[in-house]
Amino acid sequence: MICTDTSHKLGQKLKTYLSSKWINSFIKGIVLILVFWALYHQIFQKENLEELWDTFLASQSSFRWPWLALVLVLMPLNWTFETLKWRTLVRSFTKISFIKAFQGVLLGVMVSMFTPNRIGEYGGRILVVQAEHNWRAVIATLVGSFSQLLVLLSFGIFGCTFFVSNYLSLEPFLLRSFIIVGLAFAGILVFCFFNIDLLVPIAKRIPFNDKLKSYLRHLLVLKNYSAKVLGEALVFSVLRYVVYCLQYYFILQFFGIQVGLLAAFSGICTIYLIQTSVPLPPLMGLVARGEIAVFVWSFFEANEISILAATFGLFIINLSIPALLGVGVIVKINVIKSLGYENENN
Repeated sequence: MICTDTSHKLGQKLKTYLSSKWINSFIKGIVLILVFWALYHQIFQKENLEELWDTFLASQSSFRWPWLALVLVLMPLNWTFETLKWRTLVRSFTKISFIKAFQGVLLGVMVSMFTPNRIGEYGGRILVVQAEHNWRAVIATLVGSFSQLLVLLSFGIFGCTFFVSNYLSLEPFLLRSFIIVGLAFAGILVFCFFNIDLLVPIAKRIPFNDKLKSYLRHLLVLKNYSAKVLGEALVFSVLRYVVYCLQYYFILQFFGIQVGLLAAFSGICTIYLIQTSVPLPPLMGLVARGEIAVFVWSFFEANEISILAATFGLFIINLSIPALLGVGVIVKINVIKSLGYENENN
């Protein structure tokens, strides 16, 4: 009788294990299909692909490859600063190694390839923390995104002001109004960022149903974010911003787009500001970036194909390569367990 019960329990455990393993493999399969489909659509089905490739070969043969090497070298630094920022924000509720946090960032990049407005970053990163910390990890990612948005808007306002005043015919009144409104908005965002814990009492006053109220407890993690922690996150956001601005400048040099340093950075800041202000589906993002870049760099008499090649090249280096690295990470992860649907003993 005891043997029969033991065999039954073992059979149930084996059945549960095989079931969860199948579901885990199925989810991974769907994610991988979507990632490769998104990459294929944005890379191999791109218009003017042959012209872009010819432009790349021409730039490489003209001994400008050291510029490209700099862009490639800075790519890991770009995502390292993002990892350090996220790790700073999650350490208030869980300990996580740099490698684990870096894997989470790569998973976020991978999932964001096929999700609108890069919301996949939140879903990807929770896969490297314990299931009970999933919602806190999402909140930490939101705070990190807020800090990056604050930097994008702040630098973008100054860069756009310089660009507009020097290259566009705009009434002085409108320009001054833009500066005043922009600075006021940035000031409000800074106040909100460093007082982000005020969201907790505000959220408690909103009439939610009982099911939604149970999730409010996760907002308590905001009370753990001191000015020092938020300041560290903001510093990493600034460092990351500087890195990908440098990457953009270096890739412009690689494709032979000769723009002065100050003018280049004003244009880059303007492009990032416009991109941030216009939320688009993932498959339209690269097209929009290209169109915005063509508009900005056309004031410097740059070749359109070279502009598109620079935008496309930056996409490949900063997003496609990390997304492919994320594919290698997700293969080793138990997705079901990470989401809290599998017990430790299964």
